Amino acid sequence: MGVLNAKNEKVRKRQYEDLLKVTEKTVGYAESALPLLKSLPVTSAMEMVAALSMADELKRIQPLARKIIDQTVRRVIHGEAVPAHEKVVSIFEPHTDIIVKDRRDTFYGHKVCLSGGPSNLITDCLIVEGNPADVTLTTTMLDRHREIYGRVPAKAALDGGFASKKNLRAAKGNGVKDVCFAKKRGLKEEDMCKSLWVYKRLRRFRAGIESGISWLKRSLGLDRCTWKSFRSFKSYVWASIVSANLLTMARKLLTPSQVTMD
Repeated sequence: MGVLNAKNEKVRKRQYEDLLKVTEKTVGYAESALPLLKSLPVTSAMEMVAALSMADELKRIQPLARKIIDQTVRRVIHGEAVPAHEKVVSIFEPHTDIIVKDRRDTFYGHKVCLSGGPSNLITDCLIVEGNPADVTLTTTMLDRHREIYGRVPAKAALDGGFASKKNLRAAKGNGVKDVCFAKKRGLKEEDMCKSLWVYKRLRRFRAGIESGISWLKRSLGLDRCTWKSFRSFKSYVWASIVSANLLTMARKLLTPSQVTMD
């Protein structure tokens, strides 16, 4: 709390120094406890399992704690800019990435790119490591679509972060007839689509996709993963998507009277 409530950088730095001293002692105690846990006299198999489990957890956390101490000293004490890919931001989920959105908000997790169509089904999902800019992922998502479905989409509507003249040329060159970026970023509607009417239709379609993403977050748990490890993170995301697609298909198969009865 002292770090959060510090009135200025000088006070905050002093609070960090105190925190680092406590952390160093704590890590030292953990390192001293490791050989004791391995040689601890136990009277039952349950006690042995508990001791070995605690030792394994300490062995996992100890190098992460050392890395956090190192990055804190570099960043706070020495004023060094530590690259994001070198930082550990969660000692419990060390795979977590720092996601900076529009240079304003900072999130912790992984970037997830979703593709969808008029059916309201999620047709593809890419879970990215690191924090690559959206603009670098446009051709990747189109290439994935072609690999999965045998062709690129005839029309594509993308978020404004994917927009660039290079990406527009690449999409058109790969056979996408109409491309709509939610933010133009110097592009003209007539360059992206064959008419302003098509551009507006695609833009409204993309806005509808946003409501689907909101539904995934609110109703199917995609706003926060509660499973540990990066592999489990991927499984959690896909479990939410598969659940959403099954619900969407079930709704389409039900008659209006069945929906009312439910």
